[in-house]
This record gives sequence, structure tokens and C-alpha cells, in this order.
Amino acid sequence: MTTQMIIRVEQSLKNKITQLAKSEGKNLSELVRELLEKYTKERDMSIYIDTLWDKIGNELSENHITQQNIEDAIKQVRSKNG
Repeated sequence: MTTQMIIRVEQSLKNKITQLAKSEGKNLSELVRELLEKYTKERDMSIYIDTLWDKIGNELSENHITQQNIEDAIKQVRSKNG
């Protein structure tokens, strides 16, 4: 379900944004929605953390690291970085 949001901007900014939207074949609402989605996605910490855990999990799997040998793997990485 969509809802309306009212924002106030200078007329000159609105004109520029409207022109940019038109040049991309979009209307102003579409452009603003895309910008807000991008903004929140870039700043959503939970997505970042989930992505990080996925990356860590994939690297562990690729290196055949299991629960049984995770402590050894941690020690090995720490000794390299130490």
C-alpha cells in the first residue's frame, strides 16, 4: 500500500528535479521514490550486517571451516594479523 508524503523544497530545486526526472523518462514521484529507496538501503545497518554475515558464512564454507575447527581458524587469522 502506498501513501502520500508532503515535502517542501525551493521552487528552483523542484524545477531541476522535475527536468532530471523527465530526461530519464520518469515523473517526479518515481524519481523521489527511487532516491528514498537508495538512501535507506545504503544506510540500513541491518542489511549491511546481514550481508556481512552472509559473506563470512560463504568464506567459511569455501575454506571448509566448521563449528569443530572454527577456533583454530580464528587463531590462524589472528596470528597472521597480529
